[in-house]
Amino acid sequence: MHSKNNCHDTPAKDYGPQPFVTDIYKATVQNANYRTALWTGRHLQLTLMCIPICGEIGLEVHPETDQFLRIESGSGTAFMGPSENCLNYQFPVSDGCAVFVPAGTWHNIVNTGNCPLKIYTIYAPPHHPHGTVQSTKRIADMEEH
Repeated sequence: MHSKNNCHDTPAKDYGPQPFVTDIYKATVQNANYRTALWTGRHLQLTLMCIPICGEIGLEVHPETDQFLRIESGSGTAFMGPSENCLNYQFPVSDGCAVFVPAGTWHNIVNTGNCPLKIYTIYAPPHHPHGTVQSTKRIADMEEH
């Protein structure tokens, strides 16, 4: 269970690269956008994600970027592997799970639960432009291709 702390509420915008403190749990579960960049620095980026029921992050690979994902609420399945046709690592994920994706690894997370999947993810180095806000996966796909 999440404990009360002294962090302030954080409106959804990119606060990087200035020093920043937030209640990451609250920011994540309150995020309704597919993707919101909350902090972008020179070497690291934090984004919030909301994956709808039966939705997915989408199969992707980051050749030069390691990625960390933390499930704050909801449930799904994480898929990873050496190619888009060989996702030989599959694992159920839910509240509290951490997913580590090495650079060059194909990956996807699919929402298999009955509520939106709320995730925060850290990219090193940053992967999305500073200030990225994408309300849906469709918009994200159009902007990235």
